[in-house]
Amino acid sequence: MSTHQPPLQQAAPAAPEWQAAPGGSYPGYVSPIPVVRTHLGHAITSEWTKIRSVRSTIWTLGVFVLLVIGIGLLAGAVVSNSASSPDDLSGSNALSLGFFGLLLGSMCIITLGVLTTASEYGTGMIRTTMVACPSRARVLAAKAIVFFAVAFVITLAASAFVAMTQVSMLNDVARTPTGGEWLKGTVGVSLYIALLGLLSLIIGSIIRHSAGAITIMIGAVLAPLVIALFMFSSSLEKVRNALFEYSIPNQLSVFYSNSLSDSGPSGWDPLWIILGVTAVAFAGAYALLEKRDV
Repeated sequence: MSTHQPPLQQAAPAAPEWQAAPGGSYPGYVSPIPVVRTHLGHAITSEWTKIRSVRSTIWTLGVFVLLVIGIGLLAGAVVSNSASSPDDLSGSNALSLGFFGLLLGSMCIITLGVLTTASEYGTGMIRTTMVACPSRARVLAAKAIVFFAVAFVITLAASAFVAMTQVSMLNDVARTPTGGEWLKGTVGVSLYIALLGLLSLIIGSIIRHSAGAITIMIGAVLAPLVIALFMFSSSLEKVRNALFEYSIPNQLSVFYSNSLSDSGPSGWDPLWIILGVTAVAFAGAYALLEKRDV
């Protein structure tokens, strides 16, 4: 009489330490890599790595410094050689000659501000950015903080160097600037240029096209003044004066106590104007960023 014996079953392999045995409780996998909750600081670090590692930053800021310092020193040298007495400068302080270099140099800051956001949309890198940091508001805030800090520091260093050099060059033919004029001609104008660049960054985020955003910002800087120059009709006098007074070149000249018109913004008014416009644009960019696809 034969008996049928079932085949021997092989013992199941031992489960890894992180895996629960069949029928047991599952404690969960513990990664050896520490999990850190991300915050704004991580986004700022990421944006700082981006802005300092691309060639556009080096080129735009390099040309900016070259224009501000080069034109500033050239203007100081020309005036110091041509002026023979303090009366020749009509009581102006030596800092006012820094206006020309900063006006042209602002185009470089505008370009860099647009490229900081719009270039990522052009290359598609914005998708990678949003995957790494899904919070769109955090990404926009990090870009704004990093760019504003870079633009302000570079502008302050260049404008302060030019200011000190021009004062020493024109010490005999121009009056010595007061403490308030020093503050406006260095810190004040640097804040204004940095905010102008920040506004360009926001426009780049809204337009998402580098050439289009740069064109819009350059037009905003130059168009009002150019249009006002061709308004000869007396019926358009109020419009012409408004364009002169609130044009960006005139607001920039206010920081040097050398306004193009007798009325309009004065003192620190241009800074509050550009701050208000930038805040409104930032709110609009944030609203669009939340609604549109990347």
